[in-house]
Amino acid sequence: MREVPAHMTTVIELEVLRDALGLLKDREQVAERLLESSAKHSFDPDTELDWEAPVEEGKWFWPPELVSLYDTPLWRKMSEEQRMDLARHEAASLASLGIWFEIILMQLLVRHIYDKSLTSNHVRYALTEIADECRHSMMFARMIQKGGAPAYPVSKLNHNLARVLKTVSTTPGSFACTLLGEEILDWMQRLTFPDERVQTLVRGVTRIHVIEEARHVRYAREELRRQMVTAPRWEQELTRISSGEAARVFSIAFVNPQVYTNVGLDRREAVAQVKESGHRREIMQSGAKRLTDFLDDIGVMRGVGRRLWKSSGLLA
Repeated sequence: MREVPAHMTTVIELEVLRDALGLLKDREQVAERLLESSAKHSFDPDTELDWEAPVEEGKWFWPPELVSLYDTPLWRKMSEEQRMDLARHEAASLASLGIWFEIILMQLLVRHIYDKSLTSNHVRYALTEIADECRHSMMFARMIQKGGAPAYPVSKLNHNLARVLKTVSTTPGSFACTLLGEEILDWMQRLTFPDERVQTLVRGVTRIHVIEEARHVRYAREELRRQMVTAPRWEQELTRISSGEAARVFSIAFVNPQVYTNVGLDRREAVAQVKESGHRREIMQSGAKRLTDFLDDIGVMRGVGRRLWKSSGLLA
C-alpha cells in the first residue's frame, strides 16, 4: 500500500474536520434558541414557591428509593421515622453539593467567556445561565434551612481539589465537569418533582431546577461536542483524564457520610453497606447513563479516562 504524502494527509485531516464541524449546530443559533426559552420559562424561586408553608407531616424530603441506604440490611432495620430523617439529611447533603458545583460552574463560565465577543448570543446566554445558577444556589440554601438539617460541605480535600480544577481546567474539561455535576442530579430530580410522597416545597424546587437546567445541559453538550472536535489532541486527552477523576471525586462526595452519624447510625457500617448495595450502584449508573453514553459518543470515554469512570462506579 502506497504511503499518503504529508501534504495530502493535512488535506484529508482538514476535510475530516470540516465534515465533523458540519455536524455541529451553529453556536449562535443554539444560544439564540436558549435565550428565547429562558425568556419564556425562567422562575424566581422567592416568589414562585411558598416558603412560609409548614413542613408537611408524613412526607419525604427525598424519594426513599433514591436514599443511599435503601434496600440494604441496615435500611430494613431502621424505623420509618429514621428512614424519613435520613432522607431529609440526604436532601440537605445533595443541595449542599449542588451549591458547591454551581459556584464552581459559575467561575468556569466566567473564564469561558472572558475572551469572547461580549455582544454574541453565546456570551449573553452564558451570563443568563450564571444568573440562573445564582438563583438556584440561593434556592437550595433556603431549602436546606427550611428542612431543618445542617448544610453539608464537601471535605477539605475535595474543596481544595476544586480550587485546582478551577485554575487549570481547559474549556472542554470545564464543560465535561459541568455535565457531570448537572446530569446525575437532574435525573434524580426528574423522579422527584412528580412524586406526591415528597414535600411540596422540595417538589417545587426540583421542578424549577429541572426546567432551567435542561437549557444548561444543552448549552454544555453543544459546546463540549464542538470542543472535542476542534481542541488539540493533548487537550482532548486531558479532558478524558480530568473528567474521569472528577467522576471519581463526585461519586465519593455525592452523600456526605456525616448524615449517617446525624441520624444515629454507625457511620462505618452505613458507608460499607452503601458501597456493597446493588440497588445503589444501579441508581447511580442509571443516573449517569445518559451522560456516559453522550461522552462515549463524542470520544471522551477512552483510555485512562474510561478506567477512572469505571472506578467511580458510575460506568457499568
